[in-house]
Amino acid sequence: MLNEKLMNEISRIRPLDGTAMEESRLHWDGIAKPLGSLGKLEKAVTQIAGIQRNANICIEKKALIIMCADNGVVEEGISQSGPEVTAAVAENFYDEKSCVAIMCRKCGTDLFPIDIGMATDTPRTEKHKVAYGTRNFAKEPAMTREQAIMAIETGMEKIRELKQRGYQIIATGEMGIGNTTTSSAITAVFLGVPAETVTGRGAGLSTEGLSRKVEVIQKALKLHHPDPSDPIDVLAKVGGFDIAGLAGVFLGGAVYGVPVVIDGVISAAAALTALRIAPGCGAYMMASHVSGEPASSMLLDALGKSPFLTCDMRLGEGSGAVALFPLLDFASEIYHKMASFPDAGFEQYEHLE
Repeated sequence: MLNEKLMNEISRIRPLDGTAMEESRLHWDGIAKPLGSLGKLEKAVTQIAGIQRNANICIEKKALIIMCADNGVVEEGISQSGPEVTAAVAENFYDEKSCVAIMCRKCGTDLFPIDIGMATDTPRTEKHKVAYGTRNFAKEPAMTREQAIMAIETGMEKIRELKQRGYQIIATGEMGIGNTTTSSAITAVFLGVPAETVTGRGAGLSTEGLSRKVEVIQKALKLHHPDPSDPIDVLAKVGGFDIAGLAGVFLGGAVYGVPVVIDGVISAAAALTALRIAPGCGAYMMASHVSGEPASSMLLDALGKSPFLTCDMRLGEGSGAVALFPLLDFASEIYHKMASFPDAGFEQYEHLE
């Protein structure tokens, strides 16, 4: 069960604005080019029109939310590194020493790292810490239900804040050693598939390490029996604070009318969690890419989303989501500035079939 506050917030989710979407489609058809020739880019602009409830879309002010958290299951040797790396990378975001920070600077995106559950404190990362990392889910539930809901509410509140500050589109990212293990566990539960089907090498495990990772997930699922019909139960038993926080970001996007871009497999696991909590939030999500992790395409299928990019990326941090922004900027510029058929001096194309 959700608490009353969260249920009230989710009840505010509305369908996309059909009138704005139809106006957007008609505008695209009036631009002097073959009908539908920009494919997914046209559909993306029309989706944004429905989300913003205005065919005159604007996505100039962009943000990336990075949820940073540690996972107790790292004790089981399922990763090459430990919590010290989470903390170091979180600080590097501020010095443009990380991959996604460099990308954000290049494409004009403001970056917001959030400490939602790191095992240590860092000087600059914005603090919304639910706890100092989750517990080891190979031995006990990762968190309490109350902690899972607190993390979701943190993500929703961040969207509310950024919407008030004028941000018009949000990318999702994460940083946390061990979070391909938590996302694989969540995916196995929600999709009802064996752990080995959805578990990859993460940051570069050996074959032996991958086998250990699968065994740890299998052990946890048998120990805790997370209920796929209860998304909070799944989060609490085998999830992470970063995934719970991102689920809140996706829910917040739907509540406050902001398009939210899915990154890779961890972000997609959070998106599916949000969708299971509130099916209406899916319309506010956009899929950036399909990652190199084995669960990625399966999660996108479950979300009913088609990716824009196929680059075999698997870096995380929101790098795939931010990589979509220049394409969306191209689409927006064309949408707003390209000549109409009358302006170009020739007859408008018609839909013949």
